[in-house]
Amino acid sequence: MAMRFTLEKTFTSAGEFMIEIGVVNEPSAGFTAPNAKRLEDMGFDYLLTPDTQNLSSDPYGQLSLAAAATKTIKLGTGVTNPITRDVAVTASALATLQIESHGRAICGIGRGDSSAAHIGKKQATGEQLAFYANSIRTYIAGGTVDRDGTESAMRWIKPGDVPPVPIDIACTGPKTIELAADVADRVSFAVGSAPERLQWAMDIFNARMAVNGRDRSSVNVGAYINLVCDPDEQRAVNLARMVTGMVSHFAGMKASPTEHLPEQIKGIAEKMKSDYDMKHHAQDAGSHLSMIDDEFVRWMAICGPVDLCVEKLSKLIDMGLEHVYLLGGSPYAEPHGKRITGVVDMSELFAAEAMPQIKKAYAHI
Repeated sequence: MAMRFTLEKTFTSAGEFMIEIGVVNEPSAGFTAPNAKRLEDMGFDYLLTPDTQNLSSDPYGQLSLAAAATKTIKLGTGVTNPITRDVAVTASALATLQIESHGRAICGIGRGDSSAAHIGKKQATGEQLAFYANSIRTYIAGGTVDRDGTESAMRWIKPGDVPPVPIDIACTGPKTIELAADVADRVSFAVGSAPERLQWAMDIFNARMAVNGRDRSSVNVGAYINLVCDPDEQRAVNLARMVTGMVSHFAGMKASPTEHLPEQIKGIAEKMKSDYDMKHHAQDAGSHLSMIDDEFVRWMAICGPVDLCVEKLSKLIDMGLEHVYLLGGSPYAEPHGKRITGVVDMSELFAAEAMPQIKKAYAHI
């Protein structure tokens, strides 16, 4: 029997449900807090930062600084993993962020990719991911976790002291989607922005929810969406190429099945198993990007002017998404702080002209 948890959905003061829109951006010392403030001022609901120690700054320290600089935007990892930090360490960090942010923390978690690869480790198994997610929840609630016979608890947390931190599982393959449906508060597909890919993921999620005993209203479902909003469509395509290659790699992990993939991505995913340039993960210098042509970017990502972004994103939301996390592009390759600030700069047009249309269209009682 699946465990049941209560999820608070986002409503306006008038009682209307609102689609939640966030931005994924790497943490960067000296830049995360001011960028979080800018994103909050633009109207975004979330800022998620990857937990990938060899590629960017520590997320938890940066997110706590962001919490002090903001008032409403929700803050969390996008994503952390069970490999690089002991679950008690992660739970303590998230509980601290929850307190510092006055209840705005979120735990985005996945099986691990670049963070594990850069220290010679493998991704987490599904069993490890489920244990990690449930243990974070137990620790923050002030409960006790059995750690190989040791009764482990956060001695500085009493039950009820810290509000629950939503567990948001990022998932690409069918098994992880099913696991997320079983244990997560929020399920976030990481399959790109092609409608057929998203519908495939949604079908697996819905089928699992129909048999696992959970109340569908207790789980908030969404997706990481590759999107670059720019009046120049070719420029948008160019800026979306890196993140498109990265998300395609998620479908082509070494142990990942590929037989279910549509033809547009199947060949690329299979090549990614051996040819992905992990040394340049999430960087424009990746040699694997030679496989990512303009046609594929347009299929896998949303690239172009405001009207196109609104139209294509709306079609995805119509499939049942309740939140979206935008994976954008930057006009700068380096240095790191300038690059991640460039992502925020590129979010301004979407925030000013596309997001208000989407928020208005999908507000309902």
